[in-house]
Amino acid sequence: METIYGSVFKGSNAIYACQLNGKGGVTAFGDDSPATAEQPFWQHLDYKDQDSRQWIINTPLLPSPVKEGLLGESIRPKVLRTGEGTLITLRSVNRNDNARPDHLVSFRIYINDRIIISSRHRKIHSIDQVVDDLHNGVGAINTGHWLVEIASAITDEVNEFIEELHDNLIELEDNILEQKVPGRGELVLLRKQLIVLRRYMAPQRDVFIRLASERLPWMSDDERRLMQEIADRLGRGLDDLDGCIARTAVLADEITSMMADAMNRRIYMMSLLTMIFLPTTFLTGLFGVNLGGIPGNKYQFGFGLFSLLLSILMVIFSWWLRRTKWL
Repeated sequence: METIYGSVFKGSNAIYACQLNGKGGVTAFGDDSPATAEQPFWQHLDYKDQDSRQWIINTPLLPSPVKEGLLGESIRPKVLRTGEGTLITLRSVNRNDNARPDHLVSFRIYINDRIIISSRHRKIHSIDQVVDDLHNGVGAINTGHWLVEIASAITDEVNEFIEELHDNLIELEDNILEQKVPGRGELVLLRKQLIVLRRYMAPQRDVFIRLASERLPWMSDDERRLMQEIADRLGRGLDDLDGCIARTAVLADEITSMMADAMNRRIYMMSLLTMIFLPTTFLTGLFGVNLGGIPGNKYQFGFGLFSLLLSILMVIFSWWLRRTKWL
């Protein structure tokens, strides 16, 4: 086995770097803390940082396909085995400030029994939980266990976001039951978030299933079993997503029906008003012609009497519409 020491990680400008101690904790390494080759290293990088990018390009620890994978623009979750190691691309919920959660963050990992090299550009908050566990001495003891911890943290965060979307959907359904039409674009945004999450989490579940089924030398049977449980958890979340997507289609139909009913009621009321005023409009038009012989044109109370007759006619016609259940 090739000896790996902490000096090979110098100049990488890592976001976080440590050496697992095999007991659930970490050992920092640097100029004042020499590293050993007994336990695996973890180095977490920002692939947009120039120093980190240059280190990935120049390091002899990584084969060429892995370097391209850590620095490339691939965003679909996938697994690529290269020699002793495995390149894994995952997606996580974006919990950064001024960002929408459905703008998912890409997370790339190269892992074998000796090293873990991970890269991202935007911060992934679920990693903080894994780092805290390591500092508290209850974290990963080897690289396979570390991957299980990362997959579990990301899946928990994804499932929490799915629960948030489900709560938003229930709120929309309650509002529609109360005949409240949601704001413009509200349902469209919810449906888009559900579809985007479904699109990327389905292949991510397949990644976890593959990691659980393949006999990777750096993963034990217990770790493969835990990975399968994580895939099952994510699968249940995907089932919820499918149900929510179907419910948004029902909501869209219901909103369309509500708006059509409201428009029909308005048109119906306008039609009734037109019918009520139709006889009076006919009479006022008839008596408004500029021809001689109009009855009552010289009578002092002719206009008042005519207005009274029109009012009576409107009341009688309204009563008839109500009697015939038009009103």
